[in-house]
Amino acid sequence: MSEQGSRFDPPDSALRLIADEQAALRRVATLVARGVPAQRVFDAVCAETGRLIGATTVNLAHFTADDVNETISGWSLRGVHVPTGTRLPLAGATINALVRRTRAPGRFEDYAWATGPLAARLRELGIRSEVGAPVVVDGQVWGALIAGTDQAEPLPAATEARVASFAELIATAVSNATARAELIASRARVVAAADDARRRLARDLHDGAQQRLVSVVMSLQLAEQRLDADPATGRRLLAQALEYARAGLHELRELAAGMHPSVLTNRGLRAAVDALAQRSPVPVAVRVPDGRHPPHVEAAAYFVVAEAITNTAKHAAAQGIRVEIAERDGSLVVDIGDDGRGGADPRGNGLQGIRDRVEAIGGSFRLDSPAGRGTSLRVVLPTR
Repeated sequence: MSEQGSRFDPPDSALRLIADEQAALRRVATLVARGVPAQRVFDAVCAETGRLIGATTVNLAHFTADDVNETISGWSLRGVHVPTGTRLPLAGATINALVRRTRAPGRFEDYAWATGPLAARLRELGIRSEVGAPVVVDGQVWGALIAGTDQAEPLPAATEARVASFAELIATAVSNATARAELIASRARVVAAADDARRRLARDLHDGAQQRLVSVVMSLQLAEQRLDADPATGRRLLAQALEYARAGLHELRELAAGMHPSVLTNRGLRAAVDALAQRSPVPVAVRVPDGRHPPHVEAAAYFVVAEAITNTAKHAAAQGIRVEIAERDGSLVVDIGDDGRGGADPRGNGLQGIRDRVEAIGGSFRLDSPAGRGTSLRVVLPTR
């Protein structure tokens, strides 16, 4: 190698540092990709960060909505990190408050005269200076990864950038954990809703069709006893049994239609949505192409439209509803809009039920409902 070329090559120590950092990042990224519990990822990040950059203490902090610094994980050489579970106000001068305010990596050189309860706790632990980087989740500063030292010499320059690399992995782990938690909660609500539906069905059967069938059996038994001795009464009891049987059959059909309409099974989504529009008290403009889709997708789309129309009729004071369904890129896209008062609550039972049903089959849900400007709902259901 020429003398000129060697000037541009990093020394062996720098190469080893880069290799060590990449190896540490790969180890943490593997844990994230495997979907291991978030706490295990957090603990690993703190330990890897501390060993890699020569810190004596590392903490992962979460910033709560009420301005509290909550310690999620920690690592240190000599037991000087803030214990997991510690909750202290963010008020005062600390790297935590700085990172939250600036949304950027930074450093705090000396806690000797810093104010606030968190700074006081750090002094008690012997931590002299720290660097930190924000953990950004869904565009918001969720917390910060903080590395510090109990030595007089601060951590080297550019340490903040290296800490930021690990903070990005934490953000991914937090997003994954949040998504898993939301999916589990959504599925739990779907199961609970199904249980409620089964209980309602059992109650409706008991109070309606089952009582009709009991009356049919009793009328038939009485008719059998009277036919020979009193034919007129026997015939009247037979007619009564027939009336009860017809009423019971009608109630069973109504229950079955509420569970899964026959028009959807037999004629498809377009006919089923047209039937919903015809029964709606609010005029509905429908644009749904012909064609069939997987049964579970058609059922989900149908019940999304049914619930949306019901919600609009009850709460929106709308003059019209628009329903458009189209197949795009392997998904069924359901767009529903109205010209009502807007301000729909996404946590309400109707919209939460739609979201749960959609997410249970891997779909997505987006609501736009500004006050006074109507409501638009888009649901995307994968068909493959």
